[in-house]
Amino acid sequence: MLSGLAWLALEVKYLDRAVAFYREHLDLPIRRKDGREAALGAGETDLVLRRPAGVPRGGLHTHYAFSCPADAYEDWWDRLEDDFDLHEETFGDVRSLYFYDTEGNCVEVMGRDQGSQTAITGLMEVVLEVEDLPRAEAFYTALGMEIVDQGDRRKRTRLTAGPFDLELWEPHLGLADARGGVHVDLGVYVDDPETATDAVWGRADRIEDLDSGAVRVRDPDGHYLTFVGE
Repeated sequence: MLSGLAWLALEVKYLDRAVAFYREHLDLPIRRKDGREAALGAGETDLVLRRPAGVPRGGLHTHYAFSCPADAYEDWWDRLEDDFDLHEETFGDVRSLYFYDTEGNCVEVMGRDQGSQTAITGLMEVVLEVEDLPRAEAFYTALGMEIVDQGDRRKRTRLTAGPFDLELWEPHLGLADARGGVHVDLGVYVDDPETATDAVWGRADRIEDLDSGAVRVRDPDGHYLTFVGE
C-alpha cells in the first residue's frame, strides 16, 4: 500500500544555517525554498527543513538514514571524519556511519546501494518514538508494512514498505545515542489515498483532506502521515 517515501520533515530553528549544513556536508541539492521551509533532494525523497511556524511542525531529534553506493562509503567517511566524531556500525557486509546535524538529529549514511556515483542516493529509514509499541505496530501494519525485526526486549520494531523502512522505538537511546523522533511529518506515496485512509480509520487521531487530493492523518503518537497519490 505504501510505495515510497515522498518527504521527511525536520524542525529547525534557523533555516539558512540548516540548509547550509546539508549543502556543505552532504551535497543535497535545494529543490525549493521559501521563508518557512526548504526541500533538499535525497534521491526521490525530499528532506524538508522547516521552521516551527505551523502544524505539522517537523520532527525533533529524529534518527534517519540516507543511502549511498557501497563503493562510495569510504569517500563519505573520509569527507566527514575531520568535522564530526563519527560512529560506525556494520550490518552483515553493510557499513553505516553516524553523526549529528545542527538540530541534534542523528544522521546515518549507509553504504548499501550499487553504482559508482558518490552522491547520496536516497532516504531509506526513519525512526519514530512511540509510547505503546503494539498499538503503533497495529497502525503501520494496517497500511501494509511488514514487521521484519524486533528488539530482544521489544523496545523497538522494524517495519518495511519495500522502498523504505520505519523503526518504532519506545523511548530509549539507540546506536550512537540516537533517539526516535517526536511529531515527525512524513509524506508517503500510495496507490490511492482514500484506500490508505480507510485502512487506518478508527486508529488515526485525526484525518484531514487536503486541497491537493492528498490525505493527512495523525497517528496515535502524534506523527503526521500524508498519503500522496502516485
